Amino acid sequence: MTSFPAADPAAELARIEALSRVIRTPCGSGTMVWREWGQGEPLILLHGGFGSWNHWVRNVEFLARHFRVIAADMPGQGDSDDPDHPFDADSLAAIVTEGVRQVVPGETPLRMMCFSFGSIIGGLVAAGLGERVLSYTGVGAAGLGDRGPMTQQMIRITPDMPADEQVRLRRHNLGILMFADEGNIDTLADHIQEINMARNRIRSRPISLSDRLSRTFPLIKGRINLIWGSEDVTAVGFFEPRHAALKAIQPDAGIAMRDGVGHWVQYEDADWFNPVALDLLHGG
Repeated sequence: MTSFPAADPAAELARIEALSRVIRTPCGSGTMVWREWGQGEPLILLHGGFGSWNHWVRNVEFLARHFRVIAADMPGQGDSDDPDHPFDADSLAAIVTEGVRQVVPGETPLRMMCFSFGSIIGGLVAAGLGERVLSYTGVGAAGLGDRGPMTQQMIRITPDMPADEQVRLRRHNLGILMFADEGNIDTLADHIQEINMARNRIRSRPISLSDRLSRTFPLIKGRINLIWGSEDVTAVGFFEPRHAALKAIQPDAGIAMRDGVGHWVQYEDADWFNPVALDLLHGG
């Protein structure tokens, strides 16, 4: 496992963020925030629900050795402003698509890697950009239809709770949804969860529970890859039919799975994820 200094997770997050360059594109009446690291072929990263760029905190430095990494804060999340209401998957994707066209102008080819809820929005973006998207990689992808009732044991956290109780419940919820091994929930993961929850202003779950990504796969021109943790509660019991459906569309689709790891696979086992993701990105 990749380890980070546990004493000051905020400082570690700030260090990685300080290495980035900020780009702003239109979003509602304000702007959508993008951060970029590195140079070369563009790689767009979209985070999961209740998230921000920091869902990729253990990956951006590695990937930036090989790509121009461009990580979004999606509309209504992180530092980005709210989308116009009402919104849906298509309107969110339209904002992100316009953003991609501005941060990677012209007909420059690019790649996309998208986590959880971001996989749905990213799939629609990839379909809209057509031949420009050389590959699309879904990580713990949502929007693939049937899934288990994984949120029933999660507990709502309210601001009036004592601070130590909020920490305990954040770890509890992370252990249900994001991690297979609660021992891998470190202070950085807790800090990320705390700040992302505080900055989220949209309800992404209804979109995540849909089958929108599976219906979008046939429209994506570039190679499709999927990366999972074998204990991902959003997908356990449904891997085989999902993979069979994808292979029926793209027989050469890339699929990688890490045993014993949960939904947030790129964080829980970054040492495994980073080189595997790089191989899939270079493979198509």
